[in-house]
Amino acid sequence: MSMSHLYGRREEEEEGVEVESFEVTDWDLANEFNPDRRRFRQSKEQATYGIWADRDSDEDERPSFGGKRSKDYTTPVSFVSAGLRKTAAEEKQQQQEGGSDDSDNDSSAAPPPPRATAPKKLQMGTFGGNQSQRFAGGIQSGKGIGNWEKHTRGIGQKLLQKMGYQPGKGLGKNAQGIVNPIEAKVRKGKGAVGAYGNERTQQSLQDFPVVDSDEEEEKEFKKELGQWRKDPTGTAGKKKPKYSYKTADELKAKGKMAFRSTAASAGELAQVKVIDMTGREQKVYYSYSQISNKHSVPDEAPPSLATRDQKGSGFALPELEHNLQLLIDLTEQDILQSARRLQHEKDVVVSLSHESQALQSRLDTEQDAIQRMEAVLALVERFPTEETAPGEGPSLQECAHIFETLQNDYYEEYKTMGLGDLAVAVVHPLLKEKLSSWDPLKDSLYCLEDIGQWRAILEFRDMHSSGPHSNMDPYHRLLWEVWIPVMRSCVSNWQPRIVGPMVDCVDLWAPLLPLWILDQLLEQMILPRLQREVDNWNPLTDTVPIHSWIHPWLPLLQARLEPLYPPIRSKLSNALQRWHPSDASARLILQPWKNVFTAGAWEAFMVKNIIPKLALCLEELVINPHQQQMEPFHWVMDWEGMLSPSSLVSLLDKNFFSKWLQVLCSWLSNSPNYEEITKWYLGWKSMFSDVLLAQPLIKEKFNEALDIMNRAVSSGMGGYMQPGARENIAYLTQTERRKDFQYEALQERRDAESVAHRGIGTGVPTNFKDLIQTKAEENNIVFMPIVGKRHEGKQLYTFGRIVIYIDRGVVFVQGEKTWVPTSLQSLIDMAK
Repeated sequence: MSMSHLYGRREEEEEGVEVESFEVTDWDLANEFNPDRRRFRQSKEQATYGIWADRDSDEDERPSFGGKRSKDYTTPVSFVSAGLRKTAAEEKQQQQEGGSDDSDNDSSAAPPPPRATAPKKLQMGTFGGNQSQRFAGGIQSGKGIGNWEKHTRGIGQKLLQKMGYQPGKGLGKNAQGIVNPIEAKVRKGKGAVGAYGNERTQQSLQDFPVVDSDEEEEKEFKKELGQWRKDPTGTAGKKKPKYSYKTADELKAKGKMAFRSTAASAGELAQVKVIDMTGREQKVYYSYSQISNKHSVPDEAPPSLATRDQKGSGFALPELEHNLQLLIDLTEQDILQSARRLQHEKDVVVSLSHESQALQSRLDTEQDAIQRMEAVLALVERFPTEETAPGEGPSLQECAHIFETLQNDYYEEYKTMGLGDLAVAVVHPLLKEKLSSWDPLKDSLYCLEDIGQWRAILEFRDMHSSGPHSNMDPYHRLLWEVWIPVMRSCVSNWQPRIVGPMVDCVDLWAPLLPLWILDQLLEQMILPRLQREVDNWNPLTDTVPIHSWIHPWLPLLQARLEPLYPPIRSKLSNALQRWHPSDASARLILQPWKNVFTAGAWEAFMVKNIIPKLALCLEELVINPHQQQMEPFHWVMDWEGMLSPSSLVSLLDKNFFSKWLQVLCSWLSNSPNYEEITKWYLGWKSMFSDVLLAQPLIKEKFNEALDIMNRAVSSGMGGYMQPGARENIAYLTQTERRKDFQYEALQERRDAESVAHRGIGTGVPTNFKDLIQTKAEENNIVFMPIVGKRHEGKQLYTFGRIVIYIDRGVVFVQGEKTWVPTSLQSLIDMAK
């Protein structure tokens, strides 16, 4: 739609200037919503030249650009109302008067009226031949409304249909459309909006019965406008008095606040007389709280000068005001006192209710405690007393059941009243009677289950008794007073050499015995009996070896047997004074004691009593290659497991190898048979065990013998030499040296494997490098060697970001100028 269709054109020429008019004409308003209106089409010249084109000849039919007429703009502008619906009376009158004109409107739209005539209320013509419906502004609608949307996307119609609109019907819930259109109210004059007061119509007041905020603002403005005067209302008599009311709840709340603020000094300042001379007249208060109440009255302002003059000139009764104020104060005080008394009584009621509940709870607890005590007393009365005849009271099992009931159901009373001590008077007599005929050496299991049951009942786990005293655990006291006397009597009659029954008995009862009672049994009863028996023992006459009745006590007595060892060694030493190595009984007697005596004591005993005898035996040994007696040598070698390797090597070096090498030299100097010498050498070497052959001194002696044989062969000592003797001796020497080397390598490999296995099995590093590797793994630090990097022949490693090397168990860290030793923990801290 072009601008020329929306606005009319007006042309006037004034002083040669062409002016375009853009006012809205009646024809524009009438045909705005007419889809069948006659459209103006531009000519080719107008499309080319625009407003400079030649004026259309048909100017009256439709205005266009290029007009030459000028207009007088000094005339006032007249506003045109549009979109207003006529009243019902006017529409009815129009229907009666112009009924014939409706038929003419069906054919085509009316031409535009002259621009000079513009009616006040525009009656818009119909279009499309449909007069059934009308818009709110007086514009009629028909079935063809909205057809222009077929040339668009039709978004308006779609939105209306989504909101419930049905084509052909009006808007609204019931499709009634606008029943009463908006009415317009004619302003009185030509002033601005609001210059003539409220402009609301009767319809607006009915539809929106709300007080206009403008009227309220106007009233407030007028009210505030007169406040600068001394008397805004004009006369003092017309002003209404302003009353302030105070409810009892407000007074109580205010009294609580005042009471809290003055609670600290209320006792001292309650009866203070205060004279207030700050007002127009003197006032007397009897507490500071009254003054605070005076100054905290709500909505009370000091009287102005005009009010004072008015009161002074008018009706003023200060005495009456004072009396009334005094009555008000007294009444307020009575109300506050009553409220405080009421609150105090409520607090007392709450406190008494809590106290009543606590007392009731305590009463219930006491009643329950009484009932439990009665039940405990009933159980305790079932125990036998001194007056009970033997056999009439409960048995040991029944007493155990009663104690279990007391512990399970009445544990608090059991612990508080110490009912476990009743076992002394109840259980002890029964157990004494049962154990009176018990022989521990014959029947060690007798009464074992009964004692175990009483241990579970009477023993307190949190008590650790260390000896007999008055505060002993009931179970410990039971054993000390009932079981220990029976064992003491048994041990006193016991023969220590019959060791089996007593050891079995102690082994069975040890788990049930407290540690201090077991110590008393072993140290005070059994060990003295063993000491007396050792003192009476004679190794030369007794047929029973002493280790057979001493060693069974090792698991129980352990280090407590140390006092018995010196007398035993002394008696064995005396018995070995006349001993000869040919007697093997001594070795059988001494062998069980090797692992019992300490290493130092055993070595001293061997050096003093055995080695001199063996040295004498070796000195008496005659080495004869042709007729050798081997019994003395075998007597000495039988003690190999009893003697330490160093002692045996020293014994052989001093008393055997000197004579053996001497015999070898003399044999080689007398035209020997080297095959026999070789056999003789190998025969003597086979008499030594691998442990002895691994000793450096023994190995040196046999190598010395090989060297003597090699020198004899190479020098031709002894005259005649057998063919091949030199080769045989050389072969023998090489073979023996190879065996020694292989044995050493095998031994080193075994040691390394054992160390590695021990390190893996226990998780303990075998050297310092492995320790560093373990710590690095624990702290997630990379530890690895640097390929091709060494310092003074030592391999360099990276420990995190630090370069280190290890030298004789010390870690060196690379500093700025030199290598610095550091600890392992410092190294880990630096790496982190």
